[in-house]
Amino acid sequence: METLIDNWVLACYTTDIPENGGACVKLADEQIAVFNFTRRGEWFATQNLCPHRQQMVLSRGMIGSTGENCEPKVACPFHKNTFSLLSGRCLTNEELSIKTYEVRVEDNKVFICL
Repeated sequence: METLIDNWVLACYTTDIPENGGACVKLADEQIAVFNFTRRGEWFATQNLCPHRQQMVLSRGMIGSTGENCEPKVACPFHKNTFSLLSGRCLTNEELSIKTYEVRVEDNKVFICL
């Protein structure tokens, strides 16, 4: 399903990702968690690997917002470490962080910038 346009890759279709949830896509050799944050009208993408226990689980994590600025976040489904969907920094353990990707949605297609 990969189509490379500059650095943007077709990852999936909007119908592949549940509302207010996530799913994993594999692009090249990387597992990427894609999130459809319907309540915010925004899309996010991060690495799927949780750095705490090296498990490919973030796409199954719960998404929400935190703080005064309502920063979007995802919580690891196993150990509840939470990560910013904007910066990738861990909000519960400053020693951890995850990679984030830019997301673009056009004509029901979800593109990720690699």
